[in-house]
Amino acid sequence: MTEQQKKFPEFYVTAPQPCPYLPGRLERKLFTHLTHDKPPELIDRLLTTGFRRSQNIAYVPYCEGCQACVSVRVVVNEFKSNRSMRRSWVRNSKLAARRTASIPTQEQFKLFRAYIDARHSDGGMADMTMLDYRMMVEDTVIDTFLTEYRQRPDGAPDSEFDSWPLKAVALCDRLSDGISMVYSFYDPDGADSGLGTYMILEHIAFAQRIGLPHVYLGYWIEGSKKMAYKTRFQPQERLGPDRWERVPEDAEEF
Repeated sequence: MTEQQKKFPEFYVTAPQPCPYLPGRLERKLFTHLTHDKPPELIDRLLTTGFRRSQNIAYVPYCEGCQACVSVRVVVNEFKSNRSMRRSWVRNSKLAARRTASIPTQEQFKLFRAYIDARHSDGGMADMTMLDYRMMVEDTVIDTFLTEYRQRPDGAPDSEFDSWPLKAVALCDRLSDGISMVYSFYDPDGADSGLGTYMILEHIAFAQRIGLPHVYLGYWIEGSKKMAYKTRFQPQERLGPDRWERVPEDAEEF
């Protein structure tokens, strides 16, 4: 194999299997391996044009006769939170966020298991072990980081951050033009406080601070209630056949 062939991605297609989002449909994925010998610019190009990353695999839906999965990203500098988002922000105002390297911990895994068992016990992650979680976090060839969210006790100094209760974790990639939210999980007892919404809002604010124009939310899937929440973060762009396209904003309560 020549040096040029090593740098050019080889693509594969998975066998059909039941779609986890739309009953009665089959899904296939087009994927390629992300390795250190691939140019960083090429990997970034994949991840900013519709591919998602899972460990060192970049994939995109490749389903026959179905185009329900659409990549979405939030336009950071024009983002406006609505009333319900502002309530989520206030309800979680005692949380403190800290970016860390993509290094897994037993504490994170315990929270991850509680989240999966409570909300996705019948999904593909139901049997994940600490080793599986470690690979999910560590197995990356790009700039990947974690954000830990901890409950700050009244009057506690920042130096005691590691001893505060861990409430949520987000695994993210830093791309050339934005932050890609790869996977997030949180204390299932905090679902009513809008923790999931809060984490997206906090990453939008972080992207604003560091000058990145987009936050990538993965795929919005038409007809899937699980993915409907993504339409709330506006303005947003969706990836069309040729380019990212701005979508009309919903007349939601602001």
